[in-house]
Amino acid sequence: MEQVLTLVVRVEKNARPAQTDALETAARAVLAILADERSADVGEWAEAMHAWQDDRIRKIVKRARGIEWRRAEGVPGITMTGVTAEVRVFPPTPVDAIPAEIANLQVSGTDFEDPEELPALEPGVPVLWLNPGLEMSSGKAMAQCGHAAQLAWWELSAGARKEWAAADFALAVRTATPARWAELLASGLPLVQDAGFTEVEPGSRTVIADHPLLTR
Repeated sequence: MEQVLTLVVRVEKNARPAQTDALETAARAVLAILADERSADVGEWAEAMHAWQDDRIRKIVKRARGIEWRRAEGVPGITMTGVTAEVRVFPPTPVDAIPAEIANLQVSGTDFEDPEELPALEPGVPVLWLNPGLEMSSGKAMAQCGHAAQLAWWELSAGARKEWAAADFALAVRTATPARWAELLASGLPLVQDAGFTEVEPGSRTVIADHPLLTR
């Protein structure tokens, strides 16, 4: 049976996360659950994580506020905090067995904005590059950035993974220029090609992960 990993972003009525911070926090949340000892071979999440990673790594992003968020916090998972964003990630479940506390949360309404110009990229920080030719909702882009971070994680050595975890999975998300995107496509770096079930056409290339410890 198909497994899905659920992410829930906190969206309070008067406190919406910034777009890029939400994308970065979602990607870091996915990395956190991949690295968590409960996802390891003898961990309580190991069976679910293995079944999910052996199949299509489907992710869904929902939103919660107030009592909904507090209920979601009661479900086993990991909360990752950014500057303005809070994202909780839950171990994968069959599509029809998502815990009730999160199953009924809304998917729509995850459209965020960046209130300020983004800072310059810091040297040595991994970057997830968004395709400049695609339009995606914030929720969709959060899932795609999670995919890209996961593909990069799979290709890193054990030592590189430990280094990234020690840095609290520091990363940046930016939209590539068309010229930069063309360069990235030719680089051989981890590339997300979406199945096209929502928002974009099947096979759409959405995000490329550029990690300094990946050798190309």
